[in-house]
Amino acid sequence: MNTRVIFDEDVATETDTTTDVDLEFVVMDESELERPYRVIIHNDNVTTFEFVIAVLIKIFGLSTYRSEQIAYQTHTEGNAYVTTLPLEEAKSKVFKAQYLARQQGYPLTFTIEPE
Repeated sequence: MNTRVIFDEDVATETDTTTDVDLEFVVMDESELERPYRVIIHNDNVTTFEFVIAVLIKIFGLSTYRSEQIAYQTHTEGNAYVTTLPLEEAKSKVFKAQYLARQQGYPLTFTIEPE
């Protein structure tokens, strides 16, 4: 099979280079990034007490006693306060905790809210 390519220099071609990109930038000053945010843990019917306690100790640096209290409160009340941190640190720890939970097949969930 022969392929024949024809170049016609007399034909002008236009290339459409316009693109529509919607970007939204949220500008936060340093005080907003450093202001305290509350980390809240939410109950589910799958994640074990042992796993919750281990996550609170290893990722959030809580004592065994405090971790057990939070696990019990979460189980009985539906959610519980874990700690208060700057936004970036809170997001990092919540990501690590939820990532570890998903790796183990648990739906453990945390939320972050301004204090």
